[in-house]
Amino acid sequence: MPMLHYGVRRFALCKQQSNETSLMKIGVIKEIKDNENRVAATPDGVKLLIAAGHEVLVENNAGSGSGFCNQEYQQAGAQLVSTAQAWAVDLVVKVKEPQPSEYQYLQQQIVFTFFHLSGVTKTLTEELLKKGTTAIAYESVEDEQGRLPILAPMSAIAGNMAVTMGVYYLAKHQQGRGVQLGLVLNKRHGKVVVIGDGIVGQHAARTASAMGANVFLAGLKSESLQRLHQEHLSDVSIFLSNQQNISEHIVDADLVVGAVLCREARAPKIITESMVKTMQKGSVIVDVSIDQGGCVETSIPTTHSNPVYLKHNVVHYCVANMPGAYPKTATIALTDATISYILEIAALGMVCVAKRRGLLRAVNIYQGYISSEQVALDLNMQHQYMPITAVLSAKETN
Repeated sequence: MPMLHYGVRRFALCKQQSNETSLMKIGVIKEIKDNENRVAATPDGVKLLIAAGHEVLVENNAGSGSGFCNQEYQQAGAQLVSTAQAWAVDLVVKVKEPQPSEYQYLQQQIVFTFFHLSGVTKTLTEELLKKGTTAIAYESVEDEQGRLPILAPMSAIAGNMAVTMGVYYLAKHQQGRGVQLGLVLNKRHGKVVVIGDGIVGQHAARTASAMGANVFLAGLKSESLQRLHQEHLSDVSIFLSNQQNISEHIVDADLVVGAVLCREARAPKIITESMVKTMQKGSVIVDVSIDQGGCVETSIPTTHSNPVYLKHNVVHYCVANMPGAYPKTATIALTDATISYILEIAALGMVCVAKRRGLLRAVNIYQGYISSEQVALDLNMQHQYMPITAVLSAKETN
């Protein structure tokens, strides 16, 4: 069943749980982060929201970077509005976390987007708390099986892209080693080391192997690694992720892909600076974990406009919104993943969220409190932590 139709079914289910449905005004924002051309909803997604009875305000030219023009949104039934109007709604849907120039628009609305609060400075969290904004993070939404359905498609795109960016920056004129990853007359060239066996890691390993590189994948569980090797990555060498094994493998690597994910938490520094110093001159690191602070000690966030820097003669690519480079594909995949949850939130607001475990744990900020314990710990703001269940309970009591 196509995801957009599945979204309608889930919306109907949520409506059945209460006789008091409340329609929402929903704002679709034009992204302003550097070269971020994705948009939170396609015209087809907007059409579903309007069919459910909600009012949708789309910021002027919000979809232009993804190839969706204003007219398509109008034909779907949306209103084209200014930036301020798009934010002055009950529910804001975005792609990336609010940027400093957008803080002025924060108020007591729900904002549903990629937040990655553990991986950014305290400033955004402080603003969300001060304004009374409810922050629901795409990256923390879970389905019934405990998977991360909204993060997954973006991770897949980033995993594929990690290898193509690595190939590009390995070119000699890009300060790389001059090694091409791939088959040359049936001989494999180049060594790729992928740290992490989740969706990012699997896609990176599969892409690099398909190109013809020699690929090595590190993970934490030997049983799942062997199953992955047998069922999906037969041409990839598997090893257990620990300091000694990683140190030995990256010494002669041409490309290292950091694909470590710790749910809701800041990424651990798996590759230390001393390990980076042992790498070959002109080798490349692509740290996909940079959204959550990076898994390489020498990583600092970069942008699509200025994507790389040299550290210890190693090229570092640490762009924090990698899928934004392929906005058409990414926007369609993102809408497919988010639309059912947007419909649920819009149907009953926080009442519906409180009844959905997978959505409940995605609420990072609520009613002036940090409701994610991990975010509070990572930002050293434990004094402002309160579980959302406690906040809701106190609200009901009052």
